[in-house]
Amino acid sequence: MEVFRLVFSPIEVNTYILSDGSGKCAVIDCGCYTRDEFDRLAGLIESKKLVPELLLNTHCHLDHIFGNRMFLERYGIGTLCHIEEDVNRNDSVHIAGLFGLNMETPPPPAGYIDDNSVLSFGNTELKALLVPGHSAGSLAFYSEKDKIVFTGDALFAGSIGRTDLKGGDYNTLVTGIRNRLFSLPAVTVVYPGHGEQSTIETEINTNPYFT
Repeated sequence: MEVFRLVFSPIEVNTYILSDGSGKCAVIDCGCYTRDEFDRLAGLIESKKLVPELLLNTHCHLDHIFGNRMFLERYGIGTLCHIEEDVNRNDSVHIAGLFGLNMETPPPPAGYIDDNSVLSFGNTELKALLVPGHSAGSLAFYSEKDKIVFTGDALFAGSIGRTDLKGGDYNTLVTGIRNRLFSLPAVTVVYPGHGEQSTIETEINTNPYFT
């Protein structure tokens, strides 16, 4: 699988485009805040001659869903997320205002993802892993074949997600990371919602929240 990372919005969220050689692609956390940012995303997709099949949200804090409406309008594809994230999606316009940002009401999801759901695009399967604690319905998306996992704001390189927001809980998050993420093969590459990539082995051995 080829993974492209674009960083969007004043909150600097990672948006990932996944391509597996089939000509199809998936997008995780469409964080485009402006039309110009979305044009960058669409330009990459179209320059690679990719056809989007999936739009996934690890969770629905505002920075991860800024671009969902633009994606729906351009490609006719709504996002998939965990049902527990409805509260964050519904609060997003209000929260954006608190940050001094403008945001249209995001569209409702096209459907919901359960823990251990398997999602597919092209020749690739992604398994959804529920890792709550940063938010109540936070998901990671794992490709066993490619040994990569997209962790949203649950696990970062050298850190973990904040737990002081609605639906957050520190003990729940730490337990979820240990049980659902650190149980993955050590070589698994971690693609987080913010910052640079890491590996499961690196985080087990060096992440200060676990050492």
